[in-house]
Amino acid sequence: MQPIDSAVVDRAVLAEWMDGQRLPGGPLEDVEQLGGGTQNILVAFRRGGRRYVLRRPPRHPRPKSNEVLRREARVLAALDGTGVPAPRLIAACPDESVMGGAVFYLMTAVDGFNATTTLPEPHAGDPAIRHRMGLEAAAALAALGAVDHVAVGLADFGRPEGFLERQVGRWMSELESYSSLEGYPGPDIPGLDGVASWLEANRPTSWRPGIMHGDYHLANLMYAFDGPRVAAIVDWEMCTIGDPLVDLGWLLATWPDEERGELSGPIGIAGGLPSAEELVARYAEGSDRDLSAVAWYTVLACYKLGIVLEGTHARAFAGKAPKDVGDLLHSITLGLFQRAHAYIAS
Repeated sequence: MQPIDSAVVDRAVLAEWMDGQRLPGGPLEDVEQLGGGTQNILVAFRRGGRRYVLRRPPRHPRPKSNEVLRREARVLAALDGTGVPAPRLIAACPDESVMGGAVFYLMTAVDGFNATTTLPEPHAGDPAIRHRMGLEAAAALAALGAVDHVAVGLADFGRPEGFLERQVGRWMSELESYSSLEGYPGPDIPGLDGVASWLEANRPTSWRPGIMHGDYHLANLMYAFDGPRVAAIVDWEMCTIGDPLVDLGWLLATWPDEERGELSGPIGIAGGLPSAEELVARYAEGSDRDLSAVAWYTVLACYKLGIVLEGTHARAFAGKAPKDVGDLLHSITLGLFQRAHAYIAS
């Protein structure tokens, strides 16, 4: 159990704030910083017989960290009462002056595991359960895409107008910005321009806005210990209102296959997961969205994720990231663009 620095969570301040929220009192017990997530800090604890998880920005927050936490808390509150498996918001502190400059919120603890870091029994020994785990990932995503964002109070949460039209240019500009990093020779990504041109030429002409998770893949899912059910979708840092089918494309673009199973940890290595076609079919069972352009959304996800990962490769040239990590992520970028070309050709 890791000790919690008071600069991360001031227990006295937290207890006083919780008292003001009329939450159960008493000492904070079993305080532990949790792993998982790359951007924000998670601290689990008990108080008054109840389990909590506190989420706050990193110790050295970025300029938008507090706003990201405010948005997360708002989405989790909106999802309460829906069928979407997600942690439930207990209380939020949007006032950054309370905890030394950091916004924070309390959510329910998830009784589950991340299958990209561990695979317990019965999941490890039963391929039928692992197959169902994949289908449940698609079903949970369909449930999210089916939520009426206006009805749950998120009408003003994003900028859905022109969302798809912005995507290709937005991420090409991101890639071009890497050239400012000293030593980076520019992207060596075969087929880059061809993928971008295909996306522009084949963009869906109509779509329906909804809640997007923004980073939907196996590492952001918690599974129930007793079966294949998704216990919770976690890490809502990228959530917005956009086209929910981008999330489906993201799931397909990152889905483990025979060549890349080890990148998804224990569940990818164990195998037995459903095919991309089965994922789409399961999504369709819980959605009334037009899935005829699912290949376009998958190619977009390959394009966007490949560009995001190339950023670390570029930073490695400038000495701002380890070279081995940069090289690994560049190889994944090349694989994503190969996958994009396969979808285009199919």
